[in-house]
Amino acid sequence: MKAIGIVGSPRKHGNCEDITRHMLKAIEAEGIETELVTLAGRDIRPCIACYACEEEETCPIDDDLLPIYAGMKAADAIILTSPVYFGSATALLKALMERSGFIARHNGRVFQGKVGGPFAVARRSGQYFTQAQLQFWFHTQGIISPGSIHPNILFARDRGDMEKDPEGIETAWQFAKNIAFLLKATRHTTG
Repeated sequence: MKAIGIVGSPRKHGNCEDITRHMLKAIEAEGIETELVTLAGRDIRPCIACYACEEEETCPIDDDLLPIYAGMKAADAIILTSPVYFGSATALLKALMERSGFIARHNGRVFQGKVGGPFAVARRSGQYFTQAQLQFWFHTQGIISPGSIHPNILFARDRGDMEKDPEGIETAWQFAKNIAFLLKATRHTTG
């Protein structure tokens, strides 16, 4: 079993990356392989609604999407983390969601039955909307999303601010533990 955590921030080594590493650590502690993917520095362009993905499981846009999509398809669990930009997820993450979502939907709903969910990070406001916005993607892809002890949000701005929100850290840890629990419950392993 494998879980992939995708950080939708264009900033490297920030709170989104830190909280995603924290969640992946909780999943790893349950004996599940993890992978961290950051979108910072990557070229992920928006969907152009060409519908080429209806014909084959690919996208004609020549950028960094397809290797990430392949990782998402291969994983059993997907976590998407975004900072809040003007009350919403980043354009970078939205582009990934839209294009991977269309490819998956038109090619056998390949994300259906996976486990996962979103996490939103911001200094002051917008986390609830962003978390809900991202959750719609998981819902429409048929991904099973567990709860936690609070909504999946973290209050932080500058690097290291994550430590100032112990409830957000605890929420992330429990969310990740619930992902691991669901993975084990839904993917019967032998041996």
